[in-house]
Amino acid sequence: MFSSFGLRTILKSSVGVLCESSALFPTVSVRPWSCCASALLSGPEVSKVSGVFAVPPPVRHYARVAKRKTTGPESQLSDLAPTMLKMEYAPVPLAQTTDDLVKRLLSLELASHKEKLQLKKEQLIAKVQRDENDRNSVEVQAVAVLTARIRNYQEHLQKHHKDKANKRRMLMAIDRRKKLLKNLRLVRFDTFERVCEQLGIVYTFPPEYYRRATRRWLAKKEFCIKVFKAVQKQKAEQKMKQQISTTETKEAKAPEAQT
Repeated sequence: MFSSFGLRTILKSSVGVLCESSALFPTVSVRPWSCCASALLSGPEVSKVSGVFAVPPPVRHYARVAKRKTTGPESQLSDLAPTMLKMEYAPVPLAQTTDDLVKRLLSLELASHKEKLQLKKEQLIAKVQRDENDRNSVEVQAVAVLTARIRNYQEHLQKHHKDKANKRRMLMAIDRRKKLLKNLRLVRFDTFERVCEQLGIVYTFPPEYYRRATRRWLAKKEFCIKVFKAVQKQKAEQKMKQQISTTETKEAKAPEAQT
């Protein structure tokens, strides 16, 4: 209570002093509330002419450094020309002879991302399919379609890196494609090489099993080796005893057979 009362008296006295100084020097316009507030923040400055506390105006830094735009890898849809027709209108002969306005409406220039991705899938399928009617093989049904889907997820996550749901779907698609490529490599190696070359897939082998060598693990390993050697030595001794016993029985039966 006493401290608040003392602070009020000090503020009133300082305001009175400032008002008296402004009355003595009418040319200098000073606001007591602004002087007190800004003096607490930045510290007072004494003017050389009148000796009154003058506070400099606050400095605002509006200029900011321009952020550099990061240029990522090119999209898989960048090689699709905008003059190409959509997939459902490409086999129609009438679409090739229409005027420019209608052809523009039917082209990829005004197509959606889904339509472009569908056309890209068809291009990847055409690279790896066995014949024109092949739609059920492993390299078509899974590898080519999954490759287009994975690359689409990668481009999406470069812009929206916090999208956890699509990241999970991308990892699941990568695992599924890895299993299919592993099976294809074991069954038909020539087809596996052709698919990886046509689709630009780099197949990496899984890492070997690695275990950190701790003291406990080393002691356990040494003990297991000792036990293994002792068991092998015991088996060798039993085998030698069996061979000696069989030779003794043969030698004992030989004179009986001669008689």
